[in-house]
Amino acid sequence: MLNKIPQAAVPRLSLYYRALLESRGKDYISSEELSKLTNFTAAQVRRDLTYFGQFGTPGKGYAIEGLKKAIVSILGTDKNWDVALVGVGNLGTALLSYRGFEQQGFRVVCAFDSDLRKIGKTLEGIKVQDTTELEAAVKAKNVQIAIVATSAEGAQKVVDILIGSGVKAILNFAPIRPHVPPSVNLLNIDLSIELERLAYFLTKSSG
Repeated sequence: MLNKIPQAAVPRLSLYYRALLESRGKDYISSEELSKLTNFTAAQVRRDLTYFGQFGTPGKGYAIEGLKKAIVSILGTDKNWDVALVGVGNLGTALLSYRGFEQQGFRVVCAFDSDLRKIGKTLEGIKVQDTTELEAAVKAKNVQIAIVATSAEGAQKVVDILIGSGVKAILNFAPIRPHVPPSVNLLNIDLSIELERLAYFLTKSSG
């Protein structure tokens, strides 16, 4: 069943959930209303939700509280996830400071860097450890999710250590695409590519 669900449907679920949070004071919401809040078509909303079950009530729409609970359960954010952060430069420090992660059930429990000027410092209540301690610390805390915010040069080595330590899901901000086995979920976020895409759209519209 999971293999038949389009990968793009999963981030749309997150957007539907945020739209439901905005719909306070109501018991039900229609696919048309969700469409207006998310800029997806009503047909897309209905199709996405159908991948995961039957949630609608004819003539009423979707029960907001019930659908919120269902989406949280589907996404796995009805439980807390411990996260390891590798790389506490400007981006890593900003990620460490972001309070939204904890509100959604993601808690950074350890942070690592190879810069001697940063090792031993406490940032946002987390003591920065040497990357040589990465494997032992991740195994000890049984961390399954990691964020990589290192340079391109060190990213693959860090990813290899994380995988060897039992990490099953990696959010990668390093400007390379690391190699991982099929059993590991890897999501690459390259901010420069996103900025280049915006520059393209601006150039195209002004040209």
